[in-house]
Amino acid sequence: MFREHSSWLGSWLSRQPWTVHASEDIVSDVFLSLMTLPNVGSVREPRAMMTTIAKRIIFDARRRKKLQNAYEDALLTIPEAVDVSPEERLIIVQALQKIDAVLSQLSPRARAAFLMSQIDGMSNKEIAQELNVSLSAVSKYMTQGFSAVYLARAEI
Repeated sequence: MFREHSSWLGSWLSRQPWTVHASEDIVSDVFLSLMTLPNVGSVREPRAMMTTIAKRIIFDARRRKKLQNAYEDALLTIPEAVDVSPEERLIIVQALQKIDAVLSQLSPRARAAFLMSQIDGMSNKEIAQELNVSLSAVSKYMTQGFSAVYLARAEI
């Protein structure tokens, strides 16, 4: 079957605009797949079967390539490790402790609203729904949070 159809399959593949591999590689993969099939000699339309297998191989290769590209793109978004000296680490920890102390002076709802806005990126409407309060209450909480941070900024 290989001698009979390999040149035809290679020619057919080279004419396809969606071929992502060298046609010789796909021909080899097609015949390798055919060898694993039982009763391959009894196939009435071998060319139709070969084109179907070739299309599946190409589809799988494209899917793998997309997955590989997505993985590589994700790797590019991961920030490089930052070396932080012990002194810098201490400064960061102290600043975070001061911020925590400022926010702990707020009421629990004001603190929650402020953090939902600033950390989670939630809108005032979403915060109101989450806390089961009015939009005006959320605005009041946000004002309290920003005021507390503004007044404490010199210390931080």
